Amino acid sequence: MSNRNMKDLTTGSPMRLLLSFMLPLLLGMLFQQFYNMVDTMVVGKFLGVQALAGVGSTGSINFLVIGLCNGICAGFAIPVAQKFGQRDYDGLRKFVGNMIWLCVVLAALVTCTTTALCRNILTWMNTPSDTFSYAYDYIFLIFLGIPATMLYNLLSGIIRSLGDSRTPLYFLIFSSLLNVALDLTFIVGLHMGVAGAGWATLLSQLISGLLCLWYMAGHFPVLKMSREDLRPNHSYMLRLLSMGLPMGMQYSITAIGSILLQTAVNSLGATAMAAMTAGGKVGMFAVCPFDAIGSTAATFAGQNIGAGKPERVHQGVRDASVLGIIYSVFIFGLLSLWGAELTSIFLDTENAEAVQVILPMSRRYLLCNASAYISLLYVNLLRFTIQGLGYSNLAVVAGVFEMLARGIFGVCLVPYFGFDAVCFANPAAWIMADLFLFPAYFSCIKKQGCDLQKRPLMRIARVKV
Repeated sequence: MSNRNMKDLTTGSPMRLLLSFMLPLLLGMLFQQFYNMVDTMVVGKFLGVQALAGVGSTGSINFLVIGLCNGICAGFAIPVAQKFGQRDYDGLRKFVGNMIWLCVVLAALVTCTTTALCRNILTWMNTPSDTFSYAYDYIFLIFLGIPATMLYNLLSGIIRSLGDSRTPLYFLIFSSLLNVALDLTFIVGLHMGVAGAGWATLLSQLISGLLCLWYMAGHFPVLKMSREDLRPNHSYMLRLLSMGLPMGMQYSITAIGSILLQTAVNSLGATAMAAMTAGGKVGMFAVCPFDAIGSTAATFAGQNIGAGKPERVHQGVRDASVLGIIYSVFIFGLLSLWGAELTSIFLDTENAEAVQVILPMSRRYLLCNASAYISLLYVNLLRFTIQGLGYSNLAVVAGVFEMLARGIFGVCLVPYFGFDAVCFANPAAWIMADLFLFPAYFSCIKKQGCDLQKRPLMRIARVKV
């Protein structure tokens, strides 16, 4: 059942294993953000401020729905990682088989619901009339592509659970380059407007998923399915749902706060919307390492808990903390020096309003967020580790804290303090989540039998294995 692409994270130096697993994952996320960024950049450069504001205003509802799907797929992958750590390959295949049934049903349900309610959702968010059509044309196609999104995230999650973080990277690089070509073809060449950006993203995601499927079929004998493996089993489905739904709900609950904040920003007009969009796109690129650390932590924790090694989980958290803090300081310095230049790539710099008003606002938004990146590091690291340990319900509570913070800023503070309140909403949300996640993590790791007195979180030491 061995395969050269499968990586065992239960033996060896945690720091080395984390780096070797995380770097391909990080590159994949960067490329994924790259082709999302190209959508925004091409729209802003060729279609104008209103189109940019329209596409940007869909970010929170996009995060709500796509985050739900991605969270569910990530949660489904955790039992696979645990079974791999236990070397229970029969159980692993049964989880994968039941995963397929659940994802087909959920993809159909979410797609039908969101496409039917798309116009109503944008109306509820107070999307301005001058940006409404742009927002609808883009987000409708993103919702239509939910099955493709779930296909890629489900399959890439399974591949990563088996220790292979490189293969999804290769497919993402290909699809990212394809997305760039399709963006330019549809928007600039065929004059399809913002719908062209939606079609480019949909098709690129679909191709990534199909490539993962093709690769898994030919390169992972451990996943060769029998009819028995594909038979629906209530106990396996309940276990998958108990892991996947809380993770999906965590993203969705967090996104509700973002929607409340975005609704408040919409009331400030297209200028504020465009500033938040430009700064937010650079920020999404900058925080990819934190997302990669989180995803790595989930797989690392899942495999090691499956192998009965909780002390390795805690050592992994400590090593990841060192990596994340060093990066947080570095990226804050970088954005302080060149934040304005980076946000300008999304704006028409020949437009006087863009240079004099939007650009300073977007830089201020970006730097306020960057100043709290250490808090964001622990939101991702501790939340995903808790999920890998099997306590997904606790991660939902952290999402509630984020939702409350953004909701308070959006509903109560933005009307009085304007764009300044928008700039501090995310840092407040991350700090609120950390206030819950730190005690929750220590409680979970103690339940697994780890002696924390010998291994405090921020003490840097090697663990003998």
